[in-house]
Amino acid sequence: MLNMPRRVSIGLLALLVAMPVNVLAQEQRAVPQSRQEMQLSFAPLVKQAAGAVVNVYAERIVRRMNPFAGDPFFEQFFGQRMPNRSEKQSSLGSGVILAEGMVVTNNHVIEGADDIKIALADGREFPCEILLKDESLDLAVLRIKSKERFPIMPLGDSDRTEVGDLVLAIGNPFGVGQTVTSGIVSALARNQVRSGDFGFFIQTDASINPGNSGGALMNMNGELLGINTAIFSRGGGSNGIGFAIPSNLVKVFLAAAAEGKTTFERPFVGATFDAVTSDVAEALGLKAARGALVVRVVEGGPADRAGLKPGEVITAVNGISVEHPDALGYRLTTAGLGKQATLTVQTGAGQRQVNLALNTAPETVPREERLLEGRNPFAGLRVANLSPKLATEMRIPAEKAGVVVTDVVRGSPAARYGFQPKDIVISLNGTTVTSTKALEAMLDDNPGFWRVEIERDGQRIRQFFR
Repeated sequence: MLNMPRRVSIGLLALLVAMPVNVLAQEQRAVPQSRQEMQLSFAPLVKQAAGAVVNVYAERIVRRMNPFAGDPFFEQFFGQRMPNRSEKQSSLGSGVILAEGMVVTNNHVIEGADDIKIALADGREFPCEILLKDESLDLAVLRIKSKERFPIMPLGDSDRTEVGDLVLAIGNPFGVGQTVTSGIVSALARNQVRSGDFGFFIQTDASINPGNSGGALMNMNGELLGINTAIFSRGGGSNGIGFAIPSNLVKVFLAAAAEGKTTFERPFVGATFDAVTSDVAEALGLKAARGALVVRVVEGGPADRAGLKPGEVITAVNGISVEHPDALGYRLTTAGLGKQATLTVQTGAGQRQVNLALNTAPETVPREERLLEGRNPFAGLRVANLSPKLATEMRIPAEKAGVVVTDVVRGSPAARYGFQPKDIVISLNGTTVTSTKALEAMLDDNPGFWRVEIERDGQRIRQFFR
């Protein structure tokens, strides 16, 4: 063992970074053997990396509607003395500079913001613009509006992380200022942490609190291991259970922003998956209930061409084990578009391997997006024709077809009648709805009553409107 001094020098840190990966891994994961080693400091590491962690300030204008607006009685007596009001709302989070002038943070930190600024550790502030954001991944990339050169934190390989590795969390909890906490990696591949379709988090016991969102989870090489995103807490404070988005997914997302992409696209598989139960595992001869069970395969899609069949279980991607369906999505996304992934598949007859092409979903029919208007319950609906591409963007099963609601205008008749985004309009007055054009034509007839059938989250709902 190295007999290291109390405070690690920058020179020694550089030497460690330059060491071969296998030697470095052994040194990183060695158990302290003396009191002197237990008293080592993280200070040199923090000084090296903390400048790349910033505060993110987001302001949004919220318009408060006057509840009496449009009421003839109140307007007669009060006129325009009770106008609608606007007020500013601010949110505070953290971010990490990972490329020249580019900051990665959480989408929920900047969602709906009209003005975004970042503040460096030295107190200087700079305006920012949004390059790319994704609600389901809860990631956003900002560009600093300045030609100045900023400190950059290098990206680490989150797939090399092991449970028990030392980590540091850097952010701005509760707005008190930049704060560093330490801990270990508590678990990997965590899912069902929050709502959304992404479920592959690094769990840590390093203290993470409100305001830490978007900050850095850093390894002992001074590299980004993950973006701190969520905590498990009943009271709003840290209970030692925090979650970070792995750096390998951040790397792919950052690359898409650097290429000028306006949306983040994932590989189109053309299949739906479910968790493996103990009964399925026993039937297929699996040692544990792990993997992604193939439930449905879209005819002619990539999974179909690869030879996947319902009832089979995907246990690994490119030799890396798959714990659950969310892990499968993560592995395919981080493998990269335009490439091929080798899937290990367990069947009743044994194990086999198949190659899956990783491409974006096709837009088989034009979207023809329309905003429905008129004196009917559907006024205020924005609808589009479903295709595998749009279904993938909206997180709808790829085999769905027809007309889907992409947005509902606030305060519109459609909003009052309870329509929601992702509703698929099946039929209207007994006639199947095949396209947005056909739906618009049906509304022009105006029969005075409306029988509509929609599909929401896999369930059929029938409504009658007058």
